[in-house]
Amino acid sequence: MSIRLGYQIPNFTYGGSPSEVFRTVLAQAQDAEAAGFDSLFLMDHLYQLPTLGEPDEPMLEAYTTLGAIAAATERIRLSALVTSNTYRNPALLAKIVTTLDVISGGRAMFAVGAGWFEQEHEGYGYEFGTFADRFERLAEAFEIAVPMLRGSRPTFQGKWYRVEDAVNEPRLRDDIPVLIGGGGERKTFGLAVRHADHLNLVCGTSELPHKLDVLHQRLLEADRDPATLEVSYFAQVILDEDGERARQLLRERFAKRGIDFPALSEAERLALTDRMFAGNPVEVSREIKTRVLDHGVDRLVINLAANGHEPGVVELAGKTLRPLLAE
Repeated sequence: MSIRLGYQIPNFTYGGSPSEVFRTVLAQAQDAEAAGFDSLFLMDHLYQLPTLGEPDEPMLEAYTTLGAIAAATERIRLSALVTSNTYRNPALLAKIVTTLDVISGGRAMFAVGAGWFEQEHEGYGYEFGTFADRFERLAEAFEIAVPMLRGSRPTFQGKWYRVEDAVNEPRLRDDIPVLIGGGGERKTFGLAVRHADHLNLVCGTSELPHKLDVLHQRLLEADRDPATLEVSYFAQVILDEDGERARQLLRERFAKRGIDFPALSEAERLALTDRMFAGNPVEVSREIKTRVLDHGVDRLVINLAANGHEPGVVELAGKTLRPLLAE
């Protein structure tokens, strides 16, 4: 599998007409492929997230868009980061991901999480339930979807889902990688240890040493070799040749959320930016090395929500980060 450097597109608010949105997304995907990113991810959301914009800002459906990207790229691997289990029956999701794999010539990944954005569920009429409910459903989903990806025909009767001799054809392969994203030490790590090829850690950089220690312990408890689970870190990056412009974009993003970033105390600013990296290439490279890579995580998935749609920014990110992650 070997995700070394992934690029996630979380933002579709680019200005211009709706017909231009996909063209801008595709340009980023093609730029990422050319710049040496090995994986491309889209968010699986129906409304824009509160940390990025307003609910009614543009949001493309993930798998429709990934299928279109697959036909216009050659090498880059494709997935949602991560799929919300609550929006699709797990058997159908396995069929969708396998179809994406066929369309892309073997470049799909299966990445799924429990779902968390209540407003979307209410707006689209999906049952939200409790935190425990959603993780129960996710655990059952793995019992259906993963066997289907591997060529089995599962029959399963659970509390939330039921399938009978579920057929999944055509398939190119029986080893589509399974990815789980998050930072939950009990439920998320437990599912990752049991089912995943790759864990994308979502947490503050200040939490990384503790999270890695806990994950290592979970792997030992399950008698699983830590070398068999890839681990990457999810970073929010604002990159510009002019470091001050990058920091201004950071301030503007907080201002959109009603946060006067310069007025905050240093401790408050550090807490808000514990997953963020803003500056010029030298500054961002240095910060990622000291705050992430030096803790032992040598794989990254980044987004460039503030300016990734601007020409040249994805290419600049590839040039900045690839040398840090050399094999």
